[in-house]
Amino acid sequence: MPSIYALKSRFQDLLRPFVRRLHALGVTANMVTVAACVVSVAIGIVLIGAPQRWFVLLPVWMFVRMAFNAIDGMLAREFGQKSALGAYLNELTDVVSDAALYLPFAFVAPFGWQSVGAVILLSAISEMTGVVGVMAGASRRYDGPMGKSDRAFVFSLLALWIAIVPSLPEWSHWLMWLVAIATALTTLNRIRGGLRELKAVVSEK
Repeated sequence: MPSIYALKSRFQDLLRPFVRRLHALGVTANMVTVAACVVSVAIGIVLIGAPQRWFVLLPVWMFVRMAFNAIDGMLAREFGQKSALGAYLNELTDVVSDAALYLPFAFVAPFGWQSVGAVILLSAISEMTGVVGVMAGASRRYDGPMGKSDRAFVFSLLALWIAIVPSLPEWSHWLMWLVAIATALTTLNRIRGGLRELKAVVSEK
């Protein structure tokens, strides 16, 4: 299923001149990865119990974080900075960052611990499933419909809504459950996609 992740290559083309400058300054991929996680956790902590208007920070950071994620990957691939440590950091910091940025929504009515907790848990599972694809012999799976980039987009819209209106309507708590369901579907699609990929490889031999 389609995902916003498909737009990543175009975004990288826009960032490439800036990435070259960072490399010239001695900035490494791992530095960028860790920095993005530290800022994400800090913003998540700040937003817990903060005035609703502060949620405008989240969509701004989500966009910047997307740039960080593209930059660390380009530094690693295009400037020979790939490493085993970088692979661990790339996957683990993404899960930690997502959890930190989603957690403040549990403190905003009508959302609650159950729905936000479900999204956090299912998001971690879906990203783990994408990595398991590599362990099984397929590629890293980024199937949608609710991959990392898609979730960033949805939570950015929700954050803007929270920042603009005094209080959300009661029915809006179902939106978080819809995100959870779509994330669970993403996990299934990544499993199916990986299995199809492996089956195609076997049939070609």
